[in-house]
Amino acid sequence: MVTAAPHRRSARAEAAAGGLTVFAAVMLFIAGILDVFRGIMAIAEDDVYVSTPNYVFKFDLTSWGWIHLAFGAIAVMVSIGLFSASTWARFAGVGIAALLIIANFLSIPYYPVWSLTLIALYAFIVWALCVVQRDKVTDESRR
Repeated sequence: MVTAAPHRRSARAEAAAGGLTVFAAVMLFIAGILDVFRGIMAIAEDDVYVSTPNYVFKFDLTSWGWIHLAFGAIAVMVSIGLFSASTWARFAGVGIAALLIIANFLSIPYYPVWSLTLIALYAFIVWALCVVQRDKVTDESRR
């Protein structure tokens, strides 16, 4: 029985993986701050948003504000964990970005262009966190 030698990645591949984690951390931090502001806007002043009377997922705009405020605050905290390249933050980052994609999808009728912009941004975050190989993240967290 022949065993294969362990696969060694090049320094270039490792640098790219680390760069994607930093990209995801920075983007999650920025998008989280923007969602916090969006939540504050909805809580404080309902006039900013478009009114949609016959929407299936209709909530009071104040409710949407609290949802975005809470998810945005969690996203900011998770992004801080991503700067230390911890595995829990990577999984939590994918989870919170996915939840924020859903929340922004459901709030498209209230703020369409901004919701679509944030959906794209969170999709890039999920992509960046998922393409980084697990052994790279665990190696960095051991240092």
